[in-house]
Amino acid sequence: MAHAFLLYLLFSCITSTNIRACTHTERSSLLSFASTVSTPLLNWTTSHDCCRWKGITCNQDGWVTHLLLPSKGLKGGLSPSSLGNLTHLTHLNLSHNSLYGSLETQFFLSLNRLEFLDLSYNLLSGELPFSLPSSNIRTVDLSSNHFHGSIPSSFFQQASNLTSFNVSNNTFTGYVPSSICLHSSPFLRLLDFSSNLFNGNLAPGLGKCSELQVFRAGHNNLSGLLPEDIYNATKLEEIALPLNSLLGAISDKIVNLTNLEILDLYINQLSGELPLNLGKLSKLKFVALDFNLLEGALPPSLMNCTNLVELRLGTNNLEGNISMLDFSRLNQLAKLDLRVNNFTGTFPVSLYSCRSLKAIRLTGNNLVGQIQAQILSLKSLSFLSLGFNQFTNLTGAMKILMRCKSLHALMLSGSFKGEGMPADDDMVDFDGFFLDCFISSYQRTDFQVNFQSNFVDYQGWYMNPIVHLK
Repeated sequence: MAHAFLLYLLFSCITSTNIRACTHTERSSLLSFASTVSTPLLNWTTSHDCCRWKGITCNQDGWVTHLLLPSKGLKGGLSPSSLGNLTHLTHLNLSHNSLYGSLETQFFLSLNRLEFLDLSYNLLSGELPFSLPSSNIRTVDLSSNHFHGSIPSSFFQQASNLTSFNVSNNTFTGYVPSSICLHSSPFLRLLDFSSNLFNGNLAPGLGKCSELQVFRAGHNNLSGLLPEDIYNATKLEEIALPLNSLLGAISDKIVNLTNLEILDLYINQLSGELPLNLGKLSKLKFVALDFNLLEGALPPSLMNCTNLVELRLGTNNLEGNISMLDFSRLNQLAKLDLRVNNFTGTFPVSLYSCRSLKAIRLTGNNLVGQIQAQILSLKSLSFLSLGFNQFTNLTGAMKILMRCKSLHALMLSGSFKGEGMPADDDMVDFDGFFLDCFISSYQRTDFQVNFQSNFVDYQGWYMNPIVHLK
């Protein structure tokens, strides 16, 4: 055993001595690159061997294969002429710096071994080159720059091994290249075109991405219908197309996407009823369909989505008696937004079983009845908005809600119409939160409450509150 160990050490020493120092050409190219950027974090002159420099990895022949300098304070122009000489480069990561300039076609063509390219979060601009640099490339991240123009149809011709493509947060125009799945890699897992200026319809083709897991194209100017073949991409885990102008109904074929966890389509012009068998998507965690034109009742099968954490269906034309729905199975539900619809009934008693609830918004419906003491079972409830309904017994509601020690924001504007402010002496000062000024929400919209609990941000859930945190 000891002899084997000694042989291993000897072999390791021999192997290590065979690793050559970087070539003169590679060293000169890196120094040329460094001369164009200013940063206090690089000290590449301490060693003659560039393979020992920070952020550099070489192969055994001394060729630079990895140049990884994310978040190193690089400032200056990207130097295609110097980096283009690193012909053995497989991994290039210069993300989260302040590099400017454009991506020249010649620079791309010289890096024909590149597998990983991350230039995100810089100041790069211009149009994309004619095509990707290498058939070996797997990951491309050009997000959060200033690239513009359309993405050439030829850009993906060599992308036979591409798995991830992210160009979000730029100013690209033209059509989303959804035909990428027809002409390039069968291994694509992530496509992110969000926060650009893409317009027009989404062309068919996404259904050919048999491995696609994430498709994002939100915050653009997309219009028209969702392409039917998107429902053939059965490995999809996320569809995020918010803030566009998409039309039409959500197809019943969506139930084919049994791996779907995130469905984000808020602020579009989607219409029609929700698919009756939506509950077959049992892995759903996040559903945002607010600010559309959806109508009809909520499908009872939705209550089979027991992994739901956030459900947002506000500002649509939905209707039906929601007190008949059984929310009790949604034991992971943290945020529920059904505001500004046409729902009827009482506050759903089954919601009291959703012990993970932190935020409830039922504002702007036709709900009646009284707030029940069972709401106290929601120990994590921080945000409650019940305004513009037809609830009764304001005094009783406040006596109950005063005991909700976790509440951060309470909104009752437009409910309890005709009822005066509570007159009980014990409503002036109590343990839990201090009541400075309370006037019926029917008469005033400015009562303020100082809560003892810490403020929690619910990403816009605090718009137009009747109760403000002091």
